[in-house]
Amino acid sequence: MTGVPASATGGTGRPTPRGKLGAVAVDQASLWNIANILTMVRLVLVPAFVVLLLQDGGHDPAWRAWAWAAFAVAMITDVFDGHLARTYNLVTDFGKIADPIADKAIMAAGLVSLSALGDLPWWVTAVILARELGITLMRFWVIRHGVIPASRGGKMKTLAQGTAVGMYVLMLTGPLATLRFWVMTVAVVLTVLTGLDYVRQAVVLRRRGLAAERAAAERSEAAAR
Repeated sequence: MTGVPASATGGTGRPTPRGKLGAVAVDQASLWNIANILTMVRLVLVPAFVVLLLQDGGHDPAWRAWAWAAFAVAMITDVFDGHLARTYNLVTDFGKIADPIADKAIMAAGLVSLSALGDLPWWVTAVILARELGITLMRFWVIRHGVIPASRGGKMKTLAQGTAVGMYVLMLTGPLATLRFWVMTVAVVLTVLTGLDYVRQAVVLRRRGLAAERAAAERSEAAAR
């Protein structure tokens, strides 16, 4: 998520409409824009979610329902801050750093808390968190060669993870409890498959980048002769 103020004035001093929702282009982004504020809200919701989930030993249906509400709000703000950032070009360095941290923090908090309560196997938490950390480190590994874009599979993975964790937060029984098991199974499968696809993209991107660097170096040497 990235940031630019929701409104600003042009050189004439009058607001200039821009974009389908009437956003305004400005030369310098403001930290205090709606997209960044939503990201901050999501960061604040992480500890609140954990506290609510673990109240009364973590097995009170009422507290779990409140925890689910906090988790749902966090997931929804993730969708909206991204949409606002794209629509209004809300770009800030804070948003670039804080948005992925907030996304991973709320998911990690849910997975670790559920495993600590015995509701979710630790291996599921380990697989998902290892994938997220590994892909993040891999993006930094190849960043000088290019950016690996978010894929459709990656978006489906995020949706499946959020839905599954939300269902586990609620104390479901009967058919719904069985359903949440299968939703989490789909989330884990998508997590592994999309992770492997990102590794493939990273390897290809790095090879192309190194080849381009070698070609540029050879041209420079030839020109210097």
